[in-house]
Amino acid sequence: MAVHEVNESSRRRIVITGMGVITAPAQQLDKLWQCVRDGKSAATEMTRFPVGNAPSHFAAQINDFDASKFMDAKLARRLELCHRYSVAAARLARDDAKIDFAQIDADRVGIVEGTSVSGNETTARAHEAYLTKGYKAVGPFALANGSGAGSGEIAKELHIRGHAITLSSSSASGNDAIGYAVGMIRNEQLDMMVAGGAEAPIVPGIWGALCLAQVLSRRNDSPQAAMRPFDKTRDGVLLGEGAAYLVLEELSHALDRGARIYAEVLSHGRSCEAYHPVAPHPDGIGYFRAIQKAFRNAGIDADAVDYINAHGTATDANDVIETKAIKRFFGPHAYRLAISSTKPVTGHLVGAAGALETVICALAMHRQEIPLTLNHHEPGTECDLDYVRGQSRPYPIRVAVNLSSGFGGKNSCLILRRYPQ
Repeated sequence: MAVHEVNESSRRRIVITGMGVITAPAQQLDKLWQCVRDGKSAATEMTRFPVGNAPSHFAAQINDFDASKFMDAKLARRLELCHRYSVAAARLARDDAKIDFAQIDADRVGIVEGTSVSGNETTARAHEAYLTKGYKAVGPFALANGSGAGSGEIAKELHIRGHAITLSSSSASGNDAIGYAVGMIRNEQLDMMVAGGAEAPIVPGIWGALCLAQVLSRRNDSPQAAMRPFDKTRDGVLLGEGAAYLVLEELSHALDRGARIYAEVLSHGRSCEAYHPVAPHPDGIGYFRAIQKAFRNAGIDADAVDYINAHGTATDANDVIETKAIKRFFGPHAYRLAISSTKPVTGHLVGAAGALETVICALAMHRQEIPLTLNHHEPGTECDLDYVRGQSRPYPIRVAVNLSSGFGGKNSCLILRRYPQ
């Protein structure tokens, strides 16, 4: 499919110069990549709280996070888990980029956080305290730990004084946060942004709601083999938690300081279906329009794409609809694309999923290897594309697409290109 060409010489280019992750499989980039490319799932039996008679008994929990490596004990006690993950991953991204934001012009750097259900832990504790001990037991920091607090905490800890904002668009939040950062840099509002997402959704209220919605896999006898995107036997998602942040930078700014470049972010597109609170449109119009919008501004032909990191939730609705949208947009080229979902390894990080999967796309291009879709054995009905079954494959990836979709009909598409090494 031909797309509108953009004159790259007339616009600012944006590159990724730092990345940091806090995930169940790993808290270092090299280790995360090894788990993703080898198909080593982080799924374990649920230990965060009793699951009782819930239909799903496992999750991708972070069991070895040490907040003291990233913040003092007082701050760690004050922050809820999601925001501890935020600060840690953002610090790792800053360190990976080898940058001191305090030395940057305050008006030229910002932070944008994507999240969806952060603040629930604090709200639940405050609610219980109020009911059992009265209003004085709630504590003053209940307000400071709400959804949106992460961007402020990161700004404070990293000395980012120019711009801080939180975006919430369900499971599209992480992708949208990066897209927002791209727009701010391209429009010359800033030269650098820390962008990503964080989520700690493994709490009873969220867990119960997802069980009732029949979103979670119920294959309790084999947690690591449970989530099966695009597979005939798929029955739902593996819930995860964690954070992923990236340092995005205007190209000449990065080159001037000799920064290492993982990949270039070409464009972003988003859409809203306005169709249903939780179900995607059966024709995949949301995915299609998000991809279409992203390619209008990418400056490349759609046939240049080699790899798609799919939303791939292993649910009946998503996998068929996402496949349908890919085929509709890419036409015959869809059958030449390599497509994978990496959620069976990392878990679904909800609002942070798009940010983590952007990191994975950048690593895939940097290492020139396409990660497999773990647990994909036999394609489901209408899932007839190349989902990278069995093992990861070396490949000279030129362009990668990252797709995300969230409740409320929100869809997001990022396009990344390999930067010449």
